[in-house]
Amino acid sequence: MKEAWVHLEEWSKEMVTAALEGGADALIVPAGWQDKVKALGRITTVSPDGDVKPGADVFFENLASPEDEARIARRLQQAPVVLELHKSAIGEGSPHPAVATAHPAAPEEAETAIAGQGFAPGWQVIPLENLVARGGRLFVPVSSLEEVDLALGILETGVSGIVIHARHPEDLKRLLARAKAASENQSLQVATIESIRPVGMGDRVCIDTCTLMVEGEGILIGNSSGFLFLVQAEVKPNPYVAPRPFRVNAGPVHAYVKIPGGRTRYLSELQAGDSVLIVHARGTAQTATVGRSKIERRPLLLVEASCGGSKGSLLLQNAETIRLTAPDGEARSVVTLQAGDEILVHVEESGRHFGMKVSETIVER
Repeated sequence: MKEAWVHLEEWSKEMVTAALEGGADALIVPAGWQDKVKALGRITTVSPDGDVKPGADVFFENLASPEDEARIARRLQQAPVVLELHKSAIGEGSPHPAVATAHPAAPEEAETAIAGQGFAPGWQVIPLENLVARGGRLFVPVSSLEEVDLALGILETGVSGIVIHARHPEDLKRLLARAKAASENQSLQVATIESIRPVGMGDRVCIDTCTLMVEGEGILIGNSSGFLFLVQAEVKPNPYVAPRPFRVNAGPVHAYVKIPGGRTRYLSELQAGDSVLIVHARGTAQTATVGRSKIERRPLLLVEASCGGSKGSLLLQNAETIRLTAPDGEARSVVTLQAGDEILVHVEESGRHFGMKVSETIVER
C-alpha cells in the first residue's frame, strides 16, 4: 500500500489533527515535537527524537544530478529515501516542493518548474522512473493533486509514498484523500455469467467493516486470486431485512479477498482490526477496517463466469441479499442472475505466495 507522510515545519494543532483524521501514515517534524504530537493521537513521527530517525531509519536526499541518482540508488538498498526540496533550484522558503532532477533542455523549462509546476514531465520524471525501476522505498514531495497522481503513477506502479507539503488543514485532507484513493484504484472488466447452481452447505464469511458503503461498492472476492468478483455491500432494502451498508456477505472460508497493497488473503483469516479494500464499480478504491468477521454455515451457490480468455468462479450464500455488480454499477441479486448476464470482475495474472503476486506456473480450478 502506498504511504502518505506529512511534512510540518511550524507547529499547528489543526494541521496535526488534519493529518490524523486524513489517515496520514507518518509526520515529519522537528525535534522536540514528539510529546505534543502523541498527545493528539497515535502516529509515526520522523524526527531526530521520533519513532523513525533520519540518517539511520530513513535518508533525506536531493536529486539534482546523475551523481545524486546513483547515490540514492545505493541508499535505497539500505533504507527508505525521502527526496527533499532542492532549495538551490527553487529558492529558500519556496512553498512549492518541486524536485529538480537532471538538466532541463531549455531555460524556459527550468523557469516553469521553479514557478511551482512541481514535477516537470520529460526532465524530472525520468530519474524517478530509473529509481522506481531499481526497487526500494522512495518517497517524493508533493503539494498538488496533479503531483499526487503523477508520483503514484510513475511506471504504473508509482513511488512507494509521498511527502505532503500543505499550508492549510483542508488542503492537507484533500491531498491525503487523493493519495489514499489513487494508490489503490482497481481495473474492472465485464464478465459473462456462464452458469449458477446450488452446491450444498458450507461455511461462509460475512465481513462487517467500519465504513458505510453505497450502491456500487463492495469487496473483490474469488475462488482464484486472478479472477475476483465485485460482491456488493448489503445496501439495498428488501422486505425481509434492513439494509446493512457496512456488511459484505462475502463468500466461503477458502475464498480470496483483495486487501490493500495489491495483496490477497483468505476470507477465513480476517479478523477485527484487519484492512480490506472497498472498491466501487468505477474502479475507485478505499481502505476499510474490519470490525467483525462472522462465519456461519449456509446453503451455497456456485457462480461461474468468463471474461475474454479467462474463467473464474465464486461460491456465495444462496440468499436474495447477496449481490454481484452489473456493468452500470447496479446490484444484481444472485437469486435472479442467469447465464448470459454481465457482471464486473477484476482479472489479473494469478499466482500468489502468502498473498503476494509471484511469477510461476500455477493452475487454479
